[in-house]
Amino acid sequence: MAHVSESKKKTVEEFAKLIDEYPVIGVVNMLNLPARTVQKMREKLREKGTVLRMTKKRLLKIAFSKVKKENVGDLQSHFKGLPALIFTKDNPFTLYAELEKTKSNAPAKGGSEAPKDITVKAGPTSFAPGPIIGQLAQFGIKTGVENGKLAIKADAIVAKRGDIISAELAGILTRLGIEPMEIGLDLTAAYENGSIFTSDLLYIDEVEYMNKFMTAYNESLNLAVSSGYPTTESLQIMISKVVTQSRSLSIESGFITDDTAKDIVMKAHVQMTSLSNNLSEDAKPKGIAPIQTTPTPVETEKKDEPKPDQQPKEEKKPEEAAAGLGALFG
Repeated sequence: MAHVSESKKKTVEEFAKLIDEYPVIGVVNMLNLPARTVQKMREKLREKGTVLRMTKKRLLKIAFSKVKKENVGDLQSHFKGLPALIFTKDNPFTLYAELEKTKSNAPAKGGSEAPKDITVKAGPTSFAPGPIIGQLAQFGIKTGVENGKLAIKADAIVAKRGDIISAELAGILTRLGIEPMEIGLDLTAAYENGSIFTSDLLYIDEVEYMNKFMTAYNESLNLAVSSGYPTTESLQIMISKVVTQSRSLSIESGFITDDTAKDIVMKAHVQMTSLSNNLSEDAKPKGIAPIQTTPTPVETEKKDEPKPDQQPKEEKKPEEAAAGLGALFG
């Protein structure tokens, strides 16, 4: 039988005690983390009552076997890279959020795993047209030339979460100034009350959820006000709404109160003025043609001209008329 050193036995006992004592146990990947960074993170976590410990996988397996917590041993299936255990009394979602805040961005390296979807945003670049166009096109990045420089025409997702980043893509991202990697403790899974939560379940977009809560609150408040259901929040709005409606009804019906008397008088004055203006318009004469001030030229009356079959009668001279009378009475 192989001899087990006392130091290893002590390590196993310490881990078994921590697993049994803390309600929430997380698995983190510490691969490629500088020792100085790990030390700073450990100090920050200790201030919040969180313990970070690491040892060999074989010793962790023995420690898990000594604890009777339900399903806690299943955490071993989530070991990645260089695993370590983190012990806390916070809930898994709070633990995940706290660890995410400690991360910082870093350039991608060939062969590394994308921690999230990597997107190249549309916009100008500092590249001159050349072979770079073909290199960008290999990853679905559409480009064009603007002011003598390349410009990315549309957003492009060049890697999905969990994809292995090639050396060529890592070089392109570095030239574009994109740092998709995150240096920090990567929580792969967390245990609580017999359940294991993976990192994809623990990620919460706080802004999105806050917007959803605000939307739900506003819709609930509107429903309470519309249905007349009194609550601490809706009662004030309902009273204000009733006051406004009562005031409008008082003014509309002419029911005078201390608050509406001035508005009713003003309304009556406006109506009186409008009626007076309408009566003045109706009193004006309508349908009479305007008198012309410019004299109309008088047309010269034309004498009747004789018809073609009528001859004009000749007028007799006085002498002829006298001779004719003499002959008649002679």
